[in-house]
Amino acid sequence: MNASARGTNPVTLFQRVSQHGLLWPVLALVVLLLACGLKSPGFLDVATRDGNLYGQLIDLLRNSATPLLLALGMCLVIATGGIDLSVGAVMAISLAVSLTHLASVPDPSAPGAVATAVVLGLVLGVVIGAFNGFMVTALGIQPFIATMILMVAGRGIAMLITKGQITTVTSPPFKSIGSGFVLGVPVPVVIAGIVFVLVALAVRRTALGMFLEAVGTNREASRLAGVSARSTTWVVYVIAGLLAALAGIVYGAPTMAADANNIGLLKELDAIMVVVLGGTRLDGGRFHLGGLVVGALLLSTLERAVIVFELPSQTTPLFKALVLIAVCVAASPALRSRWKSRAPRTRRPVPAEVTA
Repeated sequence: MNASARGTNPVTLFQRVSQHGLLWPVLALVVLLLACGLKSPGFLDVATRDGNLYGQLIDLLRNSATPLLLALGMCLVIATGGIDLSVGAVMAISLAVSLTHLASVPDPSAPGAVATAVVLGLVLGVVIGAFNGFMVTALGIQPFIATMILMVAGRGIAMLITKGQITTVTSPPFKSIGSGFVLGVPVPVVIAGIVFVLVALAVRRTALGMFLEAVGTNREASRLAGVSARSTTWVVYVIAGLLAALAGIVYGAPTMAADANNIGLLKELDAIMVVVLGGTRLDGGRFHLGGLVVGALLLSTLERAVIVFELPSQTTPLFKALVLIAVCVAASPALRSRWKSRAPRTRRPVPAEVTA
């Protein structure tokens, strides 16, 4: 039997599909979408108004932009064997800096003022990421502890920037970052798509991806192979800080209000959940960017399902935990090996005897 025949064998194809890490997250996403569609007629409809796409599915894509941006940075950090618990606080600080700048200028709607506000927020994210990288690489502090410092203190910093008030501005150009459209597609979706492509190109078309997996798999062996674990780790923390700052701006732009107590609250846990649902292991090494898209969509759909089924919003974390448990158990190596052992095996053809 040749390779092409083996590849088209139904049993072999089923085994490959059942062992794929994204099978269960995709199934969970499809089930949730269908359940919401049955509960709320029109949930799956997409309409066009004034050349722009509208509908609950479009809202899901828009809401998935923030967790996807956070998860992209978190995934790279986890690939090195680290963790970044400060991304939620970075969102609050970045938005606070951007809106405080806009509130201080004579014309918050001026393109130059908006561009400066965005740049200030992103630069601050880079600085915070560099600080986290310094704590982890130069001082040798465990990533959990190093990033927990800003997780705890970050909101205090944001409160100092906003002077303990909810800073609000009126700036249509800034608001369009989170609620506008580009060729009919929501701007957050466009931003998340562009960032995803850039990160994917960086880790799959350059040596960065190989360095990440090498450092995460065996730091000492990677050092002996000539890979600078310190530089690689520092870079990913800077990227995580930058993407968290961008996520904060995208998340807060529609309301144009910087609430330091609530912006980005527990978003670091959502980012970790998206990474896990995407098939990346938390012990470092190999990572999967494509799975982050599925994980972000699943997270947003779950949050919307709570609303569709008219459940108390306080129960959302419970359902997140249940879905995470179900997906992780279904995709566990022990369960996979048990299914593989029970799967029917195809008989190999017996070679004909060679006669003299």
